[in-house]
Amino acid sequence: MPGEILLVRDDPIATVTLSNPDKLNALDIAMWKRLGEVMRELDADKALRAIVIRGAGEKAFAAGADISEFGKTRKNAKVAKKYGEQLEATMDAIARCRHPIVAMIHGACAGGGVEIITQCDLRICGVSSRFGNPISKLGLVVGYSEMAGLIDLVGRAAAMEILLEGRILGAAEAKDMGLVNRVVADDKVEEEATAAARRIAAGAPLVARWHKKFARRLAQPRAITKSERNEAYACYDTEDFKIGVKAFLAKQKPEFKGK
Repeated sequence: MPGEILLVRDDPIATVTLSNPDKLNALDIAMWKRLGEVMRELDADKALRAIVIRGAGEKAFAAGADISEFGKTRKNAKVAKKYGEQLEATMDAIARCRHPIVAMIHGACAGGGVEIITQCDLRICGVSSRFGNPISKLGLVVGYSEMAGLIDLVGRAAAMEILLEGRILGAAEAKDMGLVNRVVADDKVEEEATAAARRIAAGAPLVARWHKKFARRLAQPRAITKSERNEAYACYDTEDFKIGVKAFLAKQKPEFKGK
C-alpha cells in the first residue's frame, strides 16, 4: 500500500498525518510532494491558528524517506537532483508556513523525519522516542538546505555529531541537544502536543505569525532594515491588541479575531 498524507481540521487547528504504517511512516516521493502541497494550502488559510504534524499510530513519527524506491528515485545524480528538489520544496513549505507548527512525536524519528521536525516550531516526544540520521551508513549526503535546518536548531557541533556518528539518540539526549522541546510519558504525547496547539490557538494569531516571521528573518545575516523594525509596531493598530488589553484589564479570556 502506498503511503499518504492525511489532513483533519478541528476549528482553528489542523492535524497533518504522515501515514505509511507498514514502513514506520517512511515517506515516498508522492508523500513528499503531497506534504508540500498540504502545507502550502494550510499557509493560505488565514482562519487557521495552529498545525500539528504527526505520524500514523504510535510506533513512529517518520522513519525517513522510503529507501525501497531509491533504485528509481535516486539511482544516479541527475535523478537524485529532481528528488532532492522536491524534498527541498516541501521543507521550504513547512518552514515558510505562517501558522505555528507542533511536531507530535511518537516512537522513531529518523532521517527525513528529523528534517521535518527541524522546520516545526515546537517538538514534543515521548520518553521512548528515538532520533537519528544514519545517513552515513547509506552513502548519501544531506544537502545544504536540509543541513541548514538541523544546524539552525541544534548548532553546528551537535549537527555534526548526529550526521558523522550516525548514532540513535534517546529522548533525553535529544532534548539536551535542543532537538526537542519537551519529553513526556509515552501515553501523554498526544495529550500534551494537542494542549500545546490549543494554547497557541488561544493566543493572538497575528502575533504568532509575526513572531514566526521575525525569528525566521533574524536567522538571516542581513541587517534588519528600518521598515522591518517598524513592522514590530503594526500590532498596535490591530483589533486584536484592543481586544487583548480590554480582556486583560477586565480579567476575562480574550476572543481574538485575527484582525
